[in-house]
Amino acid sequence: MTERVVLAYSGGLDTSVAIGWIAEETGAEVIAVAVDVGQGGEDLDVIRKRAIACGAVEAEVADAKDEFAEEYCLPAIKANALYMDRYPLVSALSRPTIVKHLVAAAQKHGATTVAHGCTGKGNDQVRFEAGIVALAPDLKCIAPVRDYAMTRDKAIAFCEAKGLPIATTKKSPYSIDQNVFGRAIETGFLEDIWNAPIEDIYEYTQNPAAAREPDEVIISFKEGVPVAIDGRPVTVLQAIQQLNERAGAQGIGRIDMVEDRLVGIKSREVYEAPGAIALITAHQELENVTVERELARYKRGVEQRWSELVYDGQWFSPLKRALDGFVDEANQHVTGDIRMTLHGGRAVVTGRRSESSLYDFNLATYDTGDTFDQAAAKGFIDIYSLSSKIAAKRDLA
Repeated sequence: MTERVVLAYSGGLDTSVAIGWIAEETGAEVIAVAVDVGQGGEDLDVIRKRAIACGAVEAEVADAKDEFAEEYCLPAIKANALYMDRYPLVSALSRPTIVKHLVAAAQKHGATTVAHGCTGKGNDQVRFEAGIVALAPDLKCIAPVRDYAMTRDKAIAFCEAKGLPIATTKKSPYSIDQNVFGRAIETGFLEDIWNAPIEDIYEYTQNPAAAREPDEVIISFKEGVPVAIDGRPVTVLQAIQQLNERAGAQGIGRIDMVEDRLVGIKSREVYEAPGAIALITAHQELENVTVERELARYKRGVEQRWSELVYDGQWFSPLKRALDGFVDEANQHVTGDIRMTLHGGRAVVTGRRSESSLYDFNLATYDTGDTFDQAAAKGFIDIYSLSSKIAAKRDLA
């Protein structure tokens, strides 16, 4: 029986060429799998037909936008996930979504190997392969660009020699990855970290310096899940899409950073994630109102570790799954509304309300009606500072 390889297929030049390239290098039949996580571009059926025309024996396409939003972006929102305190894991979240479909296709079609188009320098090779073996330990992984030195020049020559039905236009000076949660831009002149980004690289966001009227929005959550925008019910996908539009129009969600890659190098990355930043900002503020102090303090450490695990390709790991349980429990009372003003590149919280609120006006006020027992404070301070006081007497003796 002929070996079969499942290929993560985008419809572009590199993965289209990879179909025939893999077949020639390995003698295997290739099954192409394309997954829509809200990246836009061509119709899925067009992509499926191109894969067949380029030599795939089978081609599957999956509209996974809702799945991606609910099963991958939502946990990130509930975890306030920001790698290095800034990056909302745009690409890192999409990889396990795609992996799940690749593994399912491999099992369905009896494939022994899964292939992807990553290079040997990036994070995504790890995310794909660590995810694949976590779900199906017996599957092998190959990467034509990394393993068979499939350079772009060779890909173009292969495409022209075989007469493949795909344009070999001049490559963009940037490497771009995008989905509904955001957009990542790297390489080109951005590799010189002294160079400022130019306006032309952005698509999801408008120039935050341009004059425009502020936009006020109310985001409603139930147990950490965004359920309404300005009182109108939404799915998680719709919440992200609507805030991509509204926050993006105000220039919110632009991130320019030098980040620590998993493979040990530092890389300059530019991101735009308007919906993600707006939702995480609102969710963080609602947690400030509804989550008890010690739980909130501990959760901040969990958020950082959760973000690092996802960035490092450990979505399906035992620790990540265990932390998911903690994050869900911590969101049990994160229900209520956050009002924000979107303007000038910032999402600024201006109001909070929740039936689960731990904010007690009568305890917080300094005016008449204050119910806080200030007389209790002196004894509290005496006991709280007692160990330091005893140590100070020793150390100053």
